[in-house]
Amino acid sequence: MSGFVLVLGSLNVDEVANVRKLPVHGETVTALNYEVHPGGKGANQAVAAARAGAPVRMVGAVGEDSSGHFMQECLEREGIMCSLRMVPAPTGRALILVQVDGENFITLIPGANHEMTTMDIEAGCEGLTSSDLLLMQLELPLEVIRAAACNAKAKGARVVLNAAPAAPDLPLADVDVLVVNENECLQVAGQPADADPLAIAAKLAERHGLTVVVTLGAQGAAYTQDGGVITLPSPEVQAVDTTGAGDTFVGYLATALLDGCSMEDATALAIQSGSLAVTKAGAQPSIPRRSDLSMSSIQQTAGET
Repeated sequence: MSGFVLVLGSLNVDEVANVRKLPVHGETVTALNYEVHPGGKGANQAVAAARAGAPVRMVGAVGEDSSGHFMQECLEREGIMCSLRMVPAPTGRALILVQVDGENFITLIPGANHEMTTMDIEAGCEGLTSSDLLLMQLELPLEVIRAAACNAKAKGARVVLNAAPAAPDLPLADVDVLVVNENECLQVAGQPADADPLAIAAKLAERHGLTVVVTLGAQGAAYTQDGGVITLPSPEVQAVDTTGAGDTFVGYLATALLDGCSMEDATALAIQSGSLAVTKAGAQPSIPRRSDLSMSSIQQTAGET
């Protein structure tokens, strides 16, 4: 591939407690163990794209603390070129509870991530061309997302936005590919929870002139095309931890699109990577390398469906 993936996004330290069951309101549960990992949707997707084989640049903000240095070191070990601004705010954090069946609760503490401003965009997008791809999420201020998409589009770069965590009235004018899960799709469109997310995805695609990709968990994923929606299945796997599976999907999807793959092939590859990610614990620790997919029975199963 001739271009690179520029990831503009969040960097968090993930504090993970594994529990037998997630607590209900007013309940206290005891953790089985506790771990600390590098995370943040931006950093996770940067790692996924790098492990998928793309040249990756990461733009974001971290605190002037040991966690900020930790995050940068982890990314650089993956071969990712980092342009991280250090700010007085603490590095972002995520507090994660993971149930034994892989389901989780996540609380974000944005910290330095919300110190990103539009002033960071010009330097961050420097060197972008039509051969490149800008990948973003919504753990940064919306005005930063809007400015970056406009900047990248003016330079001819492809823009992929993972609308997570979801927000209504998103700046979609300069977005080429919108990636959401079922709930995020409805939230982005301002639709009730009982609406059909795939029908809504088709309407979003038509209204904004973009492609919408909807992740469906264990059911696979779908993408819009020619006014309709095409669904691809997911192989059956034993889920250990779903944390980071969506980010794995997005990073692999972006890499495949950068490499010139069709939306069908890119989505199929992303499904395979996300399915493999849920079989391991942690966000970044669970992200597979491209060689892991070729050695896994998951790819063989997915290819036969």
